Amino acid sequence: MESSLSWIDHDPKARERTLRIFSFFQERESRDEMGIGSVRDSFADQLFPGTSTLQTRLRYMLFVPWIYQKLENERVPKDDFATRAENLERDLIQPLLDSDDQSGVFGRTSGRGIKRLPSSVYWAGLSRWGIFLAPYSQNEYHGRIEEIYRKRDEAASRKKEMASLGDDFEMDLPISWHPRIPPPPNGFPEDADLNLTHAEAEFIQDRIQDICRGSLLAFLSQNCAPADITDAPWEHPDYDNFSGAHKELLHHARLFSETMHAAALNYNVQLAELLRKEELISEYKERFNSWLEKFPLAEVKSWRVDRLWELTKGHGYKITPRMQSFVQSWIELVRESPKKLLGDRSARNLIGNREKSLKGPHSRFANRRALEQWSGYSGISRLVYRWRNVKDLLNDLHQGYGQEVRNARP
Repeated sequence: MESSLSWIDHDPKARERTLRIFSFFQERESRDEMGIGSVRDSFADQLFPGTSTLQTRLRYMLFVPWIYQKLENERVPKDDFATRAENLERDLIQPLLDSDDQSGVFGRTSGRGIKRLPSSVYWAGLSRWGIFLAPYSQNEYHGRIEEIYRKRDEAASRKKEMASLGDDFEMDLPISWHPRIPPPPNGFPEDADLNLTHAEAEFIQDRIQDICRGSLLAFLSQNCAPADITDAPWEHPDYDNFSGAHKELLHHARLFSETMHAAALNYNVQLAELLRKEELISEYKERFNSWLEKFPLAEVKSWRVDRLWELTKGHGYKITPRMQSFVQSWIELVRESPKKLLGDRSARNLIGNREKSLKGPHSRFANRRALEQWSGYSGISRLVYRWRNVKDLLNDLHQGYGQEVRNARP
């Protein structure tokens, strides 16, 4: 059963509380007030390559190719290609909303007026998993489609010519999409739902195992049942069976998450104090006390932070010396006295100066308008490295694998 909130317009305080609740539900792990996103994303890409915090359901990894394959088969010209693709993506919305499972449907609230289409969200994953094979961004693909048609025609003509000369040399035609993508269901996109078939799940599993070999995503998809009740990957019931490399990554990812969560709480309590929001100040102090009760201080004191940088650098994300210095300074303050972090002047200055250096004149510490536009919750979600989304994707894959078994029963 889905949670819902009704608007109750009793008084300004009630309205403010309701707005804060909405802000909390909308809070994304991708929010990065302290400029530490490169470390977060380096961990996430090593653990779960091809995923993102905006991906919702796994079958979109097939919806997008099916749409573009249809357009390529019709040889839609460049001038119409992007518009036709966009319209087909919008055509998907209502059939999915009419299906039994509406969770994760793009356009669920905005309908055809949706601004960010699934293709833009899944494009990097389609390339990373080897489903889209051309070395192009989505816009480049749209712009080069007639060039793709021409090269394909030239290769087909050359192959035919060689065959007429008795040359049986095998020549692969240029292709944009993986040749073993299962075909779309009859009536697609007018008739569609989010449930993978067994063949579709098998194809995606093959892509993950082939392209993402060695990742935790590959291990979980092949060896583990879904773990819906877990809040973080290091809480997985099969953790003991993870490889040593995965455990090491998760060890550092967990300590980084725990430590930087206190920085987020410090940041938010300072903003609440500037606005004299007593209710928020109390709430964040309670959150801080809850964090303190579970904080693994002994582990953090013995944490090899130099190994953190060794593990996260060199994976396509820029970890600047300034960001590294900020993180290390914060870790030292945490190690010294975690209980004093909310009131310690050095800790507060470190957080404030970091935000000012990142946002300049738009800093909430320097710009009253920016401060007053603060929702009350900024970057307070614990870092779990896309785990909330990955759980849903793995669950879709698992259910798809079971589809053939269920269909085979009398």
